Order: sequence, then C-alpha cells, then structure tokens
Amino acid sequence: MAEITKMVVDKDYVISKIDDRIYGSFIEHLGRAVYNGIYQPGHPAADEMGFRKDVIELVKELNVPIVRYPGGNFVSNFRWEDSVGPREDRRTRLDLAWRTLEPNEIGINEFTKWAKKADTDIMMAVNLGTRGTADALNLLEYCNLDTPSYYADLRRKHGDKDPYNIKLWCMGNEMDGPWQMGHKTATEYGRLAAETAKAMKAMDRSIETVVCGSSFVGMPTFGSWEAGVLDEAYDYVDYVSLHQYWGNQKNDTADFFAVTDDLEFFLRSVIAACDFVKGKKHSNKTINLSFDEWNVWYHSNDQDNADMENMPWRLHPHLLEDHYTYEDAIVDGLALIKFIQHSDRVKVACLAQLVNVIAPIMTEDDGPAWKQTIFYPFYLVSKYGRGYALQPVIKGGDHATSTHDHVSDIEAVPVYDPEKERIAIFAVNRNVDENVTFEVDLRGFEGFKVTEFSALEGTDMKAVNSAAGENVKPVHRSDAKLDNGVLSAVLKPASFNVLVLEKGRD
Repeated sequence: MAEITKMVVDKDYVISKIDDRIYGSFIEHLGRAVYNGIYQPGHPAADEMGFRKDVIELVKELNVPIVRYPGGNFVSNFRWEDSVGPREDRRTRLDLAWRTLEPNEIGINEFTKWAKKADTDIMMAVNLGTRGTADALNLLEYCNLDTPSYYADLRRKHGDKDPYNIKLWCMGNEMDGPWQMGHKTATEYGRLAAETAKAMKAMDRSIETVVCGSSFVGMPTFGSWEAGVLDEAYDYVDYVSLHQYWGNQKNDTADFFAVTDDLEFFLRSVIAACDFVKGKKHSNKTINLSFDEWNVWYHSNDQDNADMENMPWRLHPHLLEDHYTYEDAIVDGLALIKFIQHSDRVKVACLAQLVNVIAPIMTEDDGPAWKQTIFYPFYLVSKYGRGYALQPVIKGGDHATSTHDHVSDIEAVPVYDPEKERIAIFAVNRNVDENVTFEVDLRGFEGFKVTEFSALEGTDMKAVNSAAGENVKPVHRSDAKLDNGVLSAVLKPASFNVLVLEKGRD
C-alpha cells in the first residue's frame, strides 16, 4: 500500500507575495555563455545584432524577469570601460577568474539590448575586487543618469540616448573567497561595500543594492562573515546574497534529494544573522535575501580544472558545461520549492547560469539550441508560481538517508493567484522507492477544478537530454481526483509534480 501524505491549504494563511525576481537567472562572461551562447553572428538563427533568436525564445519561455551580469568571478577583474563604445576601440583583456581571453565584443551597450529582446531586466554587478567606489559611480552614471555630465554624455556618444535604468546592483562577488581577485576580510569588504552603496544611492536614489554573503554554507567564515559585513553595511544595502551549488559525487540519489534540508538550514541561518544585526542596531529596516547563484554543479569540475590549467587564454572555450540528469532536475525543483517557502525573505534568486554554462539552455555551435533536464522544473514553477505563497500544514511519512535523518517523503508548497483564481501545488516525492498518495484539503477553494497535472517521472536517474532529443520532459496526467474539496493524486517515486486548479474551469 502506498504511503499517504496529507496537506491542508487555506488561502488566508499567506507566507508572502512572491517577488517575480525569484525566477531570475545569470549570464557571466565565462565559457560559451555569451559568445556562441546568446551571441553568435553568422549562425542561421542570429538576428541583425548577432544574437541567437532561438536562445531568446527559450529564455522568453522560461519567463526570466532579471538576469545577473557580467559575473560572477569575472566581475572582480572587470574594467567596464573596455566593454562600451565602438568595438574597434575595445581592448582584449585577460580574464584571471577563468584564465581565458575576453574580447569585449559584447559589453554593457549590447547586453542591455539583448535584455530588452529577451523581455528581462538586468542585475548589474560592480567590481569591488580590483577596483572600487569611484569606478562603480562612473558605471552607475553611465548606465542610469540623464544628466549633462561626462559618463552620461559618453553613453549618449556611444549611441544610447536613453539611460538603461538598471535598478538592482551587486556590490562585488564572493568577496569572502580566497579564489576571488581582491579577496577581503569581512570588515574590509563591509566598509568598502557600505561606502560604495552609500555613494551610489546618493547618485541614484531609485536603486537597490546587494551585499556579498558567504560563497557557500561550508565556508569556514559562514555566519560570522554575514554578521561582520552587515555590521558595517546594514544601513546602506537592501539584500544579502547567498550562493550554493549541489552535487551527487557519492552517487547516492536518496541523499542527494535531501540537500534541500541543508538549504533550509542555510536560509534560516542567514536570516538569523540579518536579524541579529537588525536587533543590534535597533533598526526598523529588514534585510532580505538574494540567492543569486544556485544550481547543481559537479559533472564538469575535473575537466574544467584541467583545461584551465593546461590550456589557458583561449576565446570562449567549453567550460562548466554540465550535462544535467533526471535527478538534477528533481533537485532544482526542490530548491525552487524551498525559495517559495521562504518568499517572505527570499526576494531575488538567480539560477546559475542561463545558457551553456551550468545552464538549462544549451546551444550547438553549428546547430540548434536545446533544453536540458533542468529546464522543465524551472519552466513549470516560473509559469505557475506567481502570486502568493501559502503556508500549508503537512503530515506524512519520512525516511532516513546516508547523512540525513527524518527526510520528509513529500516536499510541497502551494501558490495562489487571486487575479487568475488559480492555485498551483508544487510537490516532490523524495522517496526513491515508493509511490506516495498525496491528499490535499482544499475545501476553502470552492468551485475550483483540476486543469493541469504535469510531472517529471522516471526510473533512470542518470537520463539526460541532448540536441538529438529529450529523454526527460514533463508528462501530462489526468488521474488526479477532486472529491468534496479534497484533491488526491498518486506521486511516483523520485518525481516532481505540478497540480493546477482554477475556478470555473473544466
């Protein structure tokens, strides 16, 4: 007999309105993300600017509201002036982060135009590694101001009369990491970030700023870093960043599916650090979270390290091109559920990255763009996860894994959109062996009907997609039952599920 998990949902039990930016992504000048990713002049799918239209259409399908740019580790040695103006005047630079050549054919001028074509906004990062406050102010003036001043005039001289009006700015990247160009202590970085954010907001009061949190939960300075940085910068920033990548190096699928229990700890710990500083400062201001790098990333690590060591200073080499499996897609779906569960504090999240580099979208240099396995959970949650996150009451079975105790069989969250009169329930069966009967009490949603039941289901945890075809994609089921306000569906082992109900629809 299948295990049973019961969930009660009420539209009045609201966690938060979900910020659409939780479905953001990331494009760094790294590998083939930009060159032969979003940009490939001469390709049959290229438009008049050299941007691949097939990639743009897939980005639009994901409905990505914001894209972090231009890094990442890349930004900590980035000279933004090299990426603007006439291309013939731009300098090719060494990118120390990934040991490649950066030709600067695509820069801020072009990327703002790509963003418009892709119906997305930009989350801009400034270099606080090898540069500082003055350069950040110059970049902000160039991007956002319409004043009769040098850098605003320079943008107009470069052909862009109207400001780019970029609203969200990252104060550097992973400055706690010894691998970062310009790595700093928490106090050093906190002071620089505070003064930079303060000066930038004096120039443009409409912007929001993100201060660097820990590069990942396992950093030895995790917790003390957040507290130390915010002790300096709390009054001048709006968000603290979180970064985390997951991998199944042990080939233990059940334990891999439990990594979002660790993510729960990470989120709660950073929230606690933010609120500790808030209390310490007697502040009325709340710092929220920007989880602006997250994904599965481990498949390509060894090859990437060897290539960067033995074949440095190449143009757009194949780097960080993980080919994602079925189980990777389930983990990404779990992460999205966790962000929604914490949408009262997680206001921005960026799947890292968007094209070719640890990405849901891949391109063939001489062929099509195609969807990796992880494309689909992101697509489904982005499509139906707009509105209000609801706080459910869940009771069901659990199981132990090799390193986790009491892992709930079902991880789930409902999202209610009152304008569309629609409720979507996202649920993952983390039990890799057994079906689970999922019963949802929806008696507060009278008149609603099941309009979609989509699922990622599979028995081959290592199945991948390719340009030749898709082994992993959603199936559409019609066997969910709604009886007297109780929804019932059998969720297959190791599956990601989306159940959608709408009022007055058959």
